[in-house]
Amino acid sequence: MNILIIGSGGREHALAWRIKQSDQSHVLWTADGNAGTAQISTNLNISPADVPTLVKYSQELSIDLVVVGPETPLADGVVNRLNDVGIPAFGPTSEAAQLESSKSFAREIITEARVPGPAYKSFGDVNSALDFVERNKGPMVVKADGLASGKGVVICMNQEEAKEAVISSMSDHMFGPSGDVIVIEEFLTGQEVSVFAFSDGESLSNPIAACDYKRAGDGNIGPNTGGMGSYTHPAFWSNDLEEQIMSDIMLPTVNTLASKGIPYKGILYAGIMLTDAGPQVLEFNCRLGDPETQVILPLLKTDPVEIMTACIEGRLDAVDVKWGSEPHVGVVMTSIGYPGEYKTGMPIAGLELDTTSAQVFHAGTTIQGTAGDVITSGGRVLTVVGWGQSLANAKSNAYARVNTITFEGANWRTDIGE
Repeated sequence: MNILIIGSGGREHALAWRIKQSDQSHVLWTADGNAGTAQISTNLNISPADVPTLVKYSQELSIDLVVVGPETPLADGVVNRLNDVGIPAFGPTSEAAQLESSKSFAREIITEARVPGPAYKSFGDVNSALDFVERNKGPMVVKADGLASGKGVVICMNQEEAKEAVISSMSDHMFGPSGDVIVIEEFLTGQEVSVFAFSDGESLSNPIAACDYKRAGDGNIGPNTGGMGSYTHPAFWSNDLEEQIMSDIMLPTVNTLASKGIPYKGILYAGIMLTDAGPQVLEFNCRLGDPETQVILPLLKTDPVEIMTACIEGRLDAVDVKWGSEPHVGVVMTSIGYPGEYKTGMPIAGLELDTTSAQVFHAGTTIQGTAGDVITSGGRVLTVVGWGQSLANAKSNAYARVNTITFEGANWRTDIGE
């Protein structure tokens, strides 16, 4: 098949790697890719946000399947546009992608589906939001309604922090138009987990769970990032918990969307807090997570193209989606300064090493010059994934591989998998 993967991060490299593993005869393109995808696909100089050009090239290259990685093109309707010209695309339409692109829409669906989640209120007026904060003293979470590259969620432990978050979003426009409407939610405590399941609009596959690390520093301190690492499988995950999350959260959400004529096809990603009162949804995302993808896709035993095609065609219930059980740990190597200002263009050494217990997925990398040197081009540069018979063994293998890779200003957390 001719397959186009949209995106340039570690998630997209992992997708290309896993698809190529299933069938070497697949011809892959990536828009716009990185130095890792360049090894197994043809990188196209097309922004993932440029929907018209993505559709145009899909037609010109006779693409049989488009796999959409990031959330922005999904929210902007790339699946709708590809469907209009008869090209199969894996991912939800813009209407279904509102589960991620609009926090208020997601909360309305969650409420109608009777899915457990925090109490919330939506605000389109800054004064009303500030008045609400003034009348509520407890910790709360302030969220920009729209997409904000993972930076639109602020956990506020007191009223002053909440007021500052409201003003930053609605008056100072820190997140642009995405923050003109906000959602203020009840602050929940417990163990957080990411749960992923394939959906064809009616049926859901067996899920898989992973845990990620958002804070920049060891011990979960410092600013929030796009993700500093992840691991699977969590020790607390069980068959009973899986069944509860599927029956109380995932299935009701898909069924409610279907009842509104909005079939959800793609990956449904639920960010869940395991509270004393049971699992509650913090948010839904409409695509695979990053860096969780890098630790879960190596465990996918079923051909991903078979699964994706079944989701698109509405016959997922005929596919047996199987996941492996071997522990995996992924450590993100970043440019020093991330998620703030950082330098790029640093040569990376040590990528050529071959090992049977670790895999390197590229994110913020590019190829420079005729010699094919790999240099840094972003904040999150690499995700190094290790595996083994135990979580401790997987962690050891991941960090052993991290220590063989060098670039100026390389930074990483040392406690991923603990």
